[in-house]
Amino acid sequence: MPIPRLSTSNCVLLVIDIQEAFVGHVHDYERISINAAIAAEASGLLGVPVIVTEHYPGGLGRTLELVRQGLPSGTPVFEKTRFSAAVPETLQAIQRLGRPNVLLCGIEAHVCVLQTALDLLAAGFQTFHLTDAIGAGQPFQVAPAFRRMERAGSIPSGVLSTIYEWLGDARNPAFKAALTLAKRIRPEAANHDPAISRLPLPVPSPGRGS
Repeated sequence: MPIPRLSTSNCVLLVIDIQEAFVGHVHDYERISINAAIAAEASGLLGVPVIVTEHYPGGLGRTLELVRQGLPSGTPVFEKTRFSAAVPETLQAIQRLGRPNVLLCGIEAHVCVLQTALDLLAAGFQTFHLTDAIGAGQPFQVAPAFRRMERAGSIPSGVLSTIYEWLGDARNPAFKAALTLAKRIRPEAANHDPAISRLPLPVPSPGRGS
């Protein structure tokens, strides 16, 4: 089956649990949050709806201010305790929009993002996981989570690729503004060490819900 094309009329961006309590506990959190904020800003610029979830905000805080600043006006925010962001309120919001493709970003890759992808795929949506805007406290968990999502039918993409696919043409009236956003995208550090995946697993901090 051919991979669906992304357009501004067939997508929703779902921002999953990029919250205050994860600062200092998620690997490369600044890069992940900046790229997610850019994805949200580009969505607002190009008319793509955005939905946000927050996992147990009473304990983990609200969505990071950096990301909140990038959200389009009126973006709905749904609180949850379930790991998957595909709670009834979120599903109903996506269904009301009538858009088949759901782009995922957020944390943590192997818990909340993975379970969200599996549930949305089972509900009949096509998910795209934005690999440069998804992270985890244990970075060696990210690649297996991406493989699991892809084998289940989710399609990997990146924030830059998505923005250009939405634009479609350099003559798009939003091109210059979108290009300004694209230049702010943070790549993975060039000195990232693949050997990190062979390090012993750290003990997770108690009370971390996603």
